[in-house]
Amino acid sequence: MRETINAYLSLFDLDIRKSHDARYVDQKCTPDIVCFMADCVLNMVATKPKFVINDVWETQYFIQNSRVIFNKPWANDKKAYNEYNKVLSQPLKLLAYAHILHVETVDGSLTFSVANEDLLDYISRKDRNAYNFLYCYFMKVMSDSGFIKYFEDYEQNSVNNPVAAKDEIYDQYYRLINGNTPSHSRLDIRRMFHKVFNVYAAEHHLRGSNGEITYYSDLMYNKKNWRDMDKDKTITRQEAMSPEKIEKQEVINAYYVQKAIALIRKIQTTSEVNDAWGNGEATQVHHIFPKAGFPQIAHYAENLILLTASQHNTKAHPNNKTQQINKDYQLVCLLAKANTIETSLRLVGERYYRKESFVYVINTGLSTDFSTSLTFGEIKTKLVQIYNAA
Repeated sequence: MRETINAYLSLFDLDIRKSHDARYVDQKCTPDIVCFMADCVLNMVATKPKFVINDVWETQYFIQNSRVIFNKPWANDKKAYNEYNKVLSQPLKLLAYAHILHVETVDGSLTFSVANEDLLDYISRKDRNAYNFLYCYFMKVMSDSGFIKYFEDYEQNSVNNPVAAKDEIYDQYYRLINGNTPSHSRLDIRRMFHKVFNVYAAEHHLRGSNGEITYYSDLMYNKKNWRDMDKDKTITRQEAMSPEKIEKQEVINAYYVQKAIALIRKIQTTSEVNDAWGNGEATQVHHIFPKAGFPQIAHYAENLILLTASQHNTKAHPNNKTQQINKDYQLVCLLAKANTIETSLRLVGERYYRKESFVYVINTGLSTDFSTSLTFGEIKTKLVQIYNAA
């Protein structure tokens, strides 16, 4: 999918020295926020193809989900105006600079419309997709601006002297922005550059803005693993969490699960399992490993499969008892999902699925240790062996 992103971005000159715009990125432009805002836009543009920032702000979809995802006050709370204004405006401006959105000034207000719905949809589906887009986008801006060499220098020099290497690239970036845009605050420029620098660091397994090796999860505004912080390792997450935190996490999970279910309904039109119960309309999105038992993979598209009502209510859940799982049919679903993912990867790359995520789902659900280097044929063979031995 990165090839598609790069091909589209190659149509445009994103040189900061020509645009004189330092706001191609900003502090709220993290993968999860960019993903969420793309999702909000797509949920609105069918009825409002041209919109201003306040139009997104006033939708119930944004008001309800922003509160639970980012742990903020209600979006219509006037005391939260400044914070929400950044969450809304900064990612939208980034998407406009990247030509994913079109922007123009109408009656003194920035007015947006969708310029590339295909890529906007991709960005909206998963935080990982937004990360892929941001990496391609940031590298295109840096390359067009003649700055990519400083990242390459940092990658080499940070091995032996990370502090000096970081100071050098930050100083060079300040010179770029200070000399070519209206932004002159060293503090603001550093804060904005953190987002670009850390994405590069995570991609290349380097030290980020905090001096530590940066990982994908570190890039998020809302750290998904907050549940494990300050937790006694001898007790379970459920025992460590307060009732308020449990309720909050369930609401967050519900948002991501519904997004994943919507994706499956969008990309699959018929049952993914070809058997005697597969005739008829496929209406049921089934969790291969149940949501209640495995909440950490409930929102993975790789753990969801589209079935007919007969398959879901007769085979996956015997006698329509949704708390029960037919282990034999669970294997059937895993084998079918492996075929779906392999075909999808061959046709459209990692647009919807990742083999690594499928392996993680299997390892989580079965307490196994499958390697991501396995072929799909090898994965299916090992799955059959595990279920036959059970």
